[in-house]
Amino acid sequence: MLKLGRAQGVAMAAALSRGIPVVEYSPKKVKQSITGNGNASKEQVAGMLKSLFEFKEVPKLLDATDGLAVAVCHFFQNKKEGADDQKFSGWKAFIDANPGRKVN
Repeated sequence: MLKLGRAQGVAMAAALSRGIPVVEYSPKKVKQSITGNGNASKEQVAGMLKSLFEFKEVPKLLDATDGLAVAVCHFFQNKKEGADDQKFSGWKAFIDANPGRKVN
């Protein structure tokens, strides 16, 4: 734990010394962002990322999916409001605005 804290401190200091912003997310926030459940297991997070990115298989060691989950969480948290972020009053309004997305 101590070594990890030191490594984290060095990485943050290096980024800040170069003017790179540092953002931290709690594990619960990352899990909530990816799976919708802040208490999800690492395997559930990996499974959702597999589905989202269409991986053929989940890596045996989940450190890679943990890192990807943080990156995806950061993207979701900083996504700019735009054309794809329309608000709809219900499913009918969504389907009316997106007829090509309806599956028969």
